[in-house]
Amino acid sequence: MAETAHGLPASLPEVVRAALAEDIGDGDRTTLWTVPPGIKVRARVVAREPLVIAGGEAFVEVFRQVAPMVTVRGPLAEGTPLGSGDRLVEMKGSARGILTAERTALNFLAHLSGIATLTRRFVEAVEGTGVGITDTRKTTPGLRELEKAAVRAGGGVNHRMGLYDMVLIKENHIAAAGGFRKAVEAVRRENHDELLVQVEVARPGQIEPLEGLRVDRVLLDNMTNEEMTWVVEQVQAWEEPRPVLEASGDMSLDRVGQVARTGVDLISVGALTHSAPSANVSLLLEGIEP
Repeated sequence: MAETAHGLPASLPEVVRAALAEDIGDGDRTTLWTVPPGIKVRARVVAREPLVIAGGEAFVEVFRQVAPMVTVRGPLAEGTPLGSGDRLVEMKGSARGILTAERTALNFLAHLSGIATLTRRFVEAVEGTGVGITDTRKTTPGLRELEKAAVRAGGGVNHRMGLYDMVLIKENHIAAAGGFRKAVEAVRRENHDELLVQVEVARPGQIEPLEGLRVDRVLLDNMTNEEMTWVVEQVQAWEEPRPVLEASGDMSLDRVGQVARTGVDLISVGALTHSAPSANVSLLLEGIEP
């Protein structure tokens, strides 16, 4: 996966270009018809609620493409926590450029900061346990790399990026392959790139066939806290190297601390990317430049 120096995808310009085409089309009629050319303004983006910043590079890229002569100061570093009323960004330049870029730029900033903010809440909920909070593939099509970067900004860790960079043998794979052992052995024969191999189990009793199969991770899917505690105790009795244990399914802020105390190593939370509310941010004009 190619990335920029900031850890964001090299495809960012194309993602932004598509978003701008969707919004502007062949022209911003309102701005072109109401704002005289040559008018210059100062503007700022403020947080309307406590949040964690993410998406700053996407915000800046929107202005690079729409109004490259607009001076953008900021945004603050990814992962920076802000309070209500704090400034994220300051701008100076063409009123037409700022107004045309405003919504697309704010959409990226609000959406990605919302993901970072929710991630930080989950990370804080398991603080002190040593358990990592990780994302899933339940992302917005076309925005996966940006959304996963936002998870990192919030203090979470990324699971596999896609189907190509890690093996996750799920229930349907196991059924089609004819069982755990056949599925894992088939993967081991073909896994020349030595990708991590994870197997999903839905019932505590399914953990036993995995002992000795050289599985890197086990996904404990939709188990109760008591069931996960029992599985952890069983796996801890295995010889090294033991697999990393990941809990998944129905993970809420109210529950995640209890899950962390079962002894698992990771907790995956699909809601980080598919259900995070957008952060409340606003762009305000502060005055016309002389």
